[in-house]
Amino acid sequence: MRSYLKQAPVTATVIAFCALTWAATAIQSHSLTASYYGSSLAYDWTLWGPDFEAAPLTAISAGFMHIDLGHLAVNMFLLLLVGREIEQALGGALYACVYLLSLLGASAAVLGMDYQTPTVGASGAIYALLALLVGLYNSRGMDLRAPIVLVVANVAYTFLMSGVSLWGHLGGLFTGVILAFFVFNSRRGVRWAGVFTVFLALSFFLGLQAGFWG
Repeated sequence: MRSYLKQAPVTATVIAFCALTWAATAIQSHSLTASYYGSSLAYDWTLWGPDFEAAPLTAISAGFMHIDLGHLAVNMFLLLLVGREIEQALGGALYACVYLLSLLGASAAVLGMDYQTPTVGASGAIYALLALLVGLYNSRGMDLRAPIVLVVANVAYTFLMSGVSLWGHLGGLFTGVILAFFVFNSRRGVRWAGVFTVFLALSFFLGLQAGFWG
């Protein structure tokens, strides 16, 4: 674990923070199996369209909140598998920005396409990382079959299972595809210009949803 923390400090921090938020909900709800439903923190951090104007930061906070321990474990396992490779390729600063943009992209899709559904979980950002993994392999001239199979399997899971955020997953995946065009460019200026452009686009859309622009 110490080696992982050294190799991927941002990913390790995200995992630790998600675990801490779950622990806080478990303490508040006095339950390990139904921690979300008895927690005021969980309610406050949930992305929900009708409340978004009053709580715009839920576009980010929802990505660190999970329904239960199983939800947390599945997402953190995937993040553990994929996050380190992406973080090592991009560097900590760029990776942190990409991860936050992935959360925003997933939230934007939920607000635009599934406004009435309360949503939490890191899976939208993780789907973005899956798309970025394909981009990373492509940039290195590596065999794309493994990351593509991983993407296809997870997208299939999204469509086949109930109780998952279809638009959160697809929004994250689409955000990852867009970011991949920029962040694996050999020129540093292009990488950061792309990140900034995506940030502006998402900020404008989320600002409209929050009523910032009238």
